[in-house]
Formats: sequence, structure tokens, C-alpha cells
Amino acid sequence: CTERLGLAGIQPSVGSKGDSYDNALAETINGLYKAELIHRRGPWKTREAVELATLQWVHWFNHVRLLTPIGGILPAEAEANYWRQLADSNTLAEVST
Repeated sequence: CTERLGLAGIQPSVGSKGDSYDNALAETINGLYKAELIHRRGPWKTREAVELATLQWVHWFNHVRLLTPIGGILPAEAEANYWRQLADSNTLAEVST
């Protein structure tokens, strides 16, 4: 697969050869995608049906699903909390110097 990308002049988006930790997050997401969408709703009649369902699943995954391990909040809320905490810690560091 990597060779075919190279022949097409495309750089792989993730991973270095033989580095399992480098691909762990991507493989986790791929596993969830396959289990929650591809295998559960297949067999698929057309590639377009898979593409549309994939777009819907990605939207749900990024914007709608609740993150129960951290209080049942939305991904967007978790991200906003992260950036707010980072800004607060940077402000606190500036004040203390």
C-alpha cells in the first residue's frame, strides 16, 4: 500500500514502519468504525452508501456522541474545556513570573 502511494506521489498520513505505538490511535478509531458501522449495517449495496454512512458516522463521532468516561459531555464541550484550561494555566504561569 505504501509503495502504491509513493508511485502516485502521495505521502502516507500516519505511521512509520514497524512502530505499533505510532498507529495505535488510528487503529482504535478504525476498529470502532468497522464495529459500529461497517459490520453492523452491512452488507452494503453501493460504495456511495458506505461513503454517506461514513460521513454521518464521523459527524456523530466528532460532534454528537457523549464521552461517558469524563462526565457524559459532547466532544466539542470537551475540546472547549481543554483549551480553556490551557489558557487558564498559561495565564496563571504569566502572572506568577
